Amino acid sequence: MRLSTALTLYFVTVFIGGALLAPILHALVGGASEHLPFLEKLAYQPFHRYVNRCFLVLAIVGLWPLSKLAKLSAFEAGWCKTVTWRRMLIVGFCVGFVSLALPAIMCVGSGQRMWAWPEESGKIFKHFGNAVGAAVLVSLLEESVFRGVLFGALRKHGTFWGAALFSSLVYALVHFFERTRHEGEVIWSSGLAILPKMMGGFADWQMVVPGFFSLLVAGMILAMAVRTTGSLYFSFGVHAAWIFWLKTFKFFTRESPDANAWIWGTGKLIDGWFSLIALSLTWLALWQYNFFVPRKEEMDEGEFDALG
Repeated sequence: MRLSTALTLYFVTVFIGGALLAPILHALVGGASEHLPFLEKLAYQPFHRYVNRCFLVLAIVGLWPLSKLAKLSAFEAGWCKTVTWRRMLIVGFCVGFVSLALPAIMCVGSGQRMWAWPEESGKIFKHFGNAVGAAVLVSLLEESVFRGVLFGALRKHGTFWGAALFSSLVYALVHFFERTRHEGEVIWSSGLAILPKMMGGFADWQMVVPGFFSLLVAGMILAMAVRTTGSLYFSFGVHAAWIFWLKTFKFFTRESPDANAWIWGTGKLIDGWFSLIALSLTWLALWQYNFFVPRKEEMDEGEFDALG
């Protein structure tokens, strides 16, 4: 099977399949909650969360068959042991943390966002637990999908730059989907009806520029790091730091009344011009210090050659 066909099947399964699966799951949880009280809270969740969770589950489930269809080994997908994996993970986290620290500090220092410390310390501990959990899970999943399987398959069957650019474009597109609430009764086609609305962010050019390009640059940094290190560990660290920053920045700050969100960004942090500049400078600095020069990593014995 051609790679383009395999990728098309994967994304159709994730998005169309997820949109069709969400109403079924919503109905099942709603019916089961009448007999199982512990499901009541889940049953009252907004429908768009069911859609997003179905996307997530199908994206994970589809990784193994996609890697098989693309004839991609675990080594080629970046899932391999290296003698420096711990160092790569730590260095990656530090790079990711520092890259968003500057725009965050400038945003608060300029008064565009104000500190909003919770009065209850329990909420702070709960936040850090949630932020760490999200950073680990999201970075593992997204790096496996976008840099592991997608970038790995494209690089195997094409050119490095084509693979890096295309995988980064897909990465940016997926993250640019809006959270869209569903109004009214949930029917079999409700998930499909939400899909076009999720693309609403592209209708606002101030959201596209610079937000979309920040995500594109982020994707390029991660893809080039995978080529350099020969594994996903550095990109795991970078991505985890970014997720931690985004969660924590939004939790501890709130927008000032006269804030210029287009220049400085919102609580998402990454959607402002200063974040785009900071990420671009990070990319340039890594390039300047020859970090992006491809080099082989020493592999431990016992390499495995299939995902899962």
